[in-house]
Amino acid sequence: GSGTPLFNINYTRHIIHTMALLSYAVLLIASLVTGTQAFVTPSSVSAARVHVATKLGASEIEILPTLPEPKDISYGEESRKYRRTVYSHDDWRKHRRTDRFIYYLVSMGSSGVYKGLAREVSAATAIATVVCLYNALVGGYVDFLGVHHDAILSSPSLIPAGLPLAPFTLSSPSLGLLLVFRTNTSYKRWDEARKNWGMNINHTRDLVRMANAFYDAKSVSEERREDDLNTLALCTWAFVRSMKRHLSPEDEDEADFQAELYDKLPAQQAQCIIDAAHRPNRALQDLSVAVENLPMHFMRKNQVQEAVTIFEDNLGSSERLLTSPVPLFYSRHTARFLSVWLLLLPFALYEPCAGSWNHIAMIPATAGISVFLFGIDEIATQLEEPFTILPMQAFCDKIYNWCMEIISWKAGDSGIPVASASVVKKSHATTAPTPIEKELQAATVAVNGDYSDSKSRGGIKRFFKRSP
Repeated sequence: GSGTPLFNINYTRHIIHTMALLSYAVLLIASLVTGTQAFVTPSSVSAARVHVATKLGASEIEILPTLPEPKDISYGEESRKYRRTVYSHDDWRKHRRTDRFIYYLVSMGSSGVYKGLAREVSAATAIATVVCLYNALVGGYVDFLGVHHDAILSSPSLIPAGLPLAPFTLSSPSLGLLLVFRTNTSYKRWDEARKNWGMNINHTRDLVRMANAFYDAKSVSEERREDDLNTLALCTWAFVRSMKRHLSPEDEDEADFQAELYDKLPAQQAQCIIDAAHRPNRALQDLSVAVENLPMHFMRKNQVQEAVTIFEDNLGSSERLLTSPVPLFYSRHTARFLSVWLLLLPFALYEPCAGSWNHIAMIPATAGISVFLFGIDEIATQLEEPFTILPMQAFCDKIYNWCMEIISWKAGDSGIPVASASVVKKSHATTAPTPIEKELQAATVAVNGDYSDSKSRGGIKRFFKRSP
């Protein structure tokens, strides 16, 4: 009761019990936040199986992952390597499974996003614990038997800590809008980067396909044809690989980049790209030269060169994303607003949690709210720079394989008949050429080198004047 001396043995026991229980709650919450590993290697990447041909026949070997085991690293920049996912049908089935909610709840402790917030969540939880303990000391507490005891630290200058909940209720919509805009903007940046690489994938295949189909092999040997198309395919791959290196951290990709270039390209070409101040531009220059060296009609060359221009546009768009973050004052204001809001929230949760034993429910409530709100800002921050979480190396490897496969095809090898040049000329001769066709013929003569004919020069001028 109130007449018991300050250092009565019963009070001492109650204090010990209360502090032990609060400490246990803090340790429990901390274990949920920091006690498990952030990353678990998925079964699909734990070992990749490839078939190799040997003298004894087809055999199967395991290729172990080159990256260190995720359990050996902490959450941070290194963890972004494990977020470069390329989904297959099996992954989508797992993603859509009906027990995903239970699985995601059980695996919260192993979430890399939540582990990265350990300090912020611990700070908010510690404040909640201090508020709960302080108010128990200055305002009274209830022991394990349900008996209420007066304040241990009774002084007119010591008042219970607390804030009204109304300011947090009024400011929460504004905080929500800031977080929504932050996450939406970051996702749009990730989506644009992914679309840029999607365009690279599409137009590398398109460029090599057109070059293979348009190649005029009538006046060149088969070896010359294979060499020209192989050079074009390698130059196409060299650009996307140089773009990947251009958008990646130097310490992560430089050694692999140089090794791949020396392995696939001629030594002089590889060295020129490596020595260039802007490597993707140098690779695009080589690609343009490779296109111009192909024996085909100049109009078709122009069509192939359009894909090269699209590569430049994708590169510029990606450079813009890499060098221009979401305005820093917006990100910093959002982080400060969120931090102050969550660090002061325990003071406002004390009274609403009065129904729990010694208001202790405010501790897990603060921890849970902090995890989810801090997590929203953390996700936005991780998405803001998209290139180190995009599987760009996988994209480059697939582009290389697809380009090399396309140049291995030949017209007619699938059984589809190929019209000969004489048949094409004969079919064209059955109809009278239109005026624009006549000008195209004149322009072709002029471009092929016959500039002595004034009619040819006039024809090409009129053609380009009338063409859009």
